[in-house]
Amino acid sequence: MTSQPRFPDCRRRQWPSRALLACLLLPLLVSGCARNPATGGGSVVVMSQGREVQIGDEMHQQILKQGGVYDHPELQAYVDRVGQRLVAQTENPDQTFTFTVVDSPDINAFATPGGFVYINRGLLAYLDNEDELAGVLGHEIAHVTARHAARQRTASITNSVLAVTAGILTGSGQIMDAANMYGTELVRGYGREHELEADGLGAKYMYKAGYDPDALLEVIGVLKNQEQYQRVSARAAGKPSGTYHGLYATHPRNDQRLQTVIRAGRDLGANTSVPISPATPGEFREVVDGITWGKRTKREEDRFYHNSLGFSIAHPPGWSVSSGASAIVASAPDGSASLTLTLARPTPGQSPQEALESSAQGELSDAVPLEQAGLQGHTAIASAGNSAKRLAIIYHQWEYRFEGAASDFAAADDQLLEMIRSFRPLLPQEKQVGPERTLRYIQVPRGATMASLAAGVQIPDAEAQLRLINGLYPRGEPRVGDWIKIIR
Repeated sequence: MTSQPRFPDCRRRQWPSRALLACLLLPLLVSGCARNPATGGGSVVVMSQGREVQIGDEMHQQILKQGGVYDHPELQAYVDRVGQRLVAQTENPDQTFTFTVVDSPDINAFATPGGFVYINRGLLAYLDNEDELAGVLGHEIAHVTARHAARQRTASITNSVLAVTAGILTGSGQIMDAANMYGTELVRGYGREHELEADGLGAKYMYKAGYDPDALLEVIGVLKNQEQYQRVSARAAGKPSGTYHGLYATHPRNDQRLQTVIRAGRDLGANTSVPISPATPGEFREVVDGITWGKRTKREEDRFYHNSLGFSIAHPPGWSVSSGASAIVASAPDGSASLTLTLARPTPGQSPQEALESSAQGELSDAVPLEQAGLQGHTAIASAGNSAKRLAIIYHQWEYRFEGAASDFAAADDQLLEMIRSFRPLLPQEKQVGPERTLRYIQVPRGATMASLAAGVQIPDAEAQLRLINGLYPRGEPRVGDWIKIIR
């Protein structure tokens, strides 16, 4: 009896490959799983702390470059002082933290990797004391100490690696398919747990520094009032209410889990003496009094802004800009050079290059396209006889025509071209929005109500706005002699 030839057992040949891949992948996971001293557990991350600091610093430099820091040295120093008190109570008190007040009316605070914590001036208007400020900063510090940014950044990667590993070990492709299907939901759900974890750690840092962890609940109550106001306003205007995405947006108003983690932070010192509060009575009020409220116009020196046409152009220091009915002219102090800007209706279908070539007088040279701030244009030097001029056309709703001239054109041309390249649309914060308003503290006089106090405040829905910033929304009234915030 002859034996039949045997085909290779493919299943037997696959298992060594799976085992080998699993052995390669699992150490990768383990090597990225380290005990976090803040949370007390292991966290799978593939970003080093050095890389976190690098990313955070890059983002911070961009914020500085874009003028995002609120120009109020006393307030900046105060916020930093409160923040550093909290950092001293963390699991790694030697870690470097940078605290910054952002020049934004939005009601929010956030942290970036590597120890950079930001609080918007818009949120400060809704806080009542240093404990509440410490609550916000402690929460953001905890995001950093728990390395939430690194964990969020690697959550999708971790899901994929775990799914592949499970698929290899079980031989089931269904596990990987299911993981891919629900990966996004798992990552989004992770955010809620991170917020609660930050609340618990923040409450611990607050208590150890001498602040009242219950202030966190007060902050959430004020922000939930803002959320309610937005819904009521949208409904009254017949608009969709939308969703609030600011600080503590994931917390319900009466969040039992949040109250539990805050109590846990407060109970840390149940058997020890209560820390003395570091807050100086009245200091928060003194520092916050006079801060900018709402939107404001932010403009740089040595730039010309045209509000109605919606553009801006830079000019060298000392140059003057005159705006007339037919032209805008920027001139050097000694009159040796100038740049004239005029408007024309663009010809449909004509490119900036074609527009320049059809309107220019003289021989064109050094022609190059312009692409700046989303705008398209073209520039060239026009020569006729012994004279030369820098010409350019940029499309921005209108056809903007530039003509640069100088007594020594060769020496001035680079400067003229730099001015042309600085032309761009106005940024939202550069548009004139009316007079700047500030937040001020007053003591409530006898007989005053929120309605009477709001009567002299020239902002939309003034009474509701005053109630919101004072924690009296929707129907609360102040007491005689209380310090209360108003808008002037």
